[in-house]
Amino acid sequence: MLGRFTLGLGVAWFVVSTTALADELPRSEQIKALRAAGFNQEASECEIEETGSYTPATIELVKDLNGDGRPDALITEGSSSCYGQAGTGFYLVSQQPDGDWKLMLNESGFAEFLASKGSDGWPDVEVGGPGFCFPVMRYDGQRYRVHHSVGEQCAD
Repeated sequence: MLGRFTLGLGVAWFVVSTTALADELPRSEQIKALRAAGFNQEASECEIEETGSYTPATIELVKDLNGDGRPDALITEGSSSCYGQAGTGFYLVSQQPDGDWKLMLNESGFAEFLASKGSDGWPDVEVGGPGFCFPVMRYDGQRYRVHHSVGEQCAD
């Protein structure tokens, strides 16, 4: 799914520059973060396929989430064509010691960072969206995986 997402940098510049939190990152780092999430200089496939409303990729949060002293970024994009009933998807990217950015997690829905933590200080992430049972993702040192589910109608 990741390989099909792209974004015109002209649009990304505008959207990212209007997000106050993203202003904490220099533009060169914003571009690297967006590229790590799979966005590049072409129009997003989600935008091309969208028949309803489309929200371009936006850096919603810039914060050191795991306490390693480097920024992490939460990028969102809205499209019912690409993300189904949730209508939105998110990408969590992290700056690495060498300055490159790495995709840590991408899901349909929205991210809620929890106080509980997985390996290397990464917070657990509840993936919200429509319904009554939501996965909680935990980082295991290699990648985020489903740890458990929360909600009113989760099977035990």
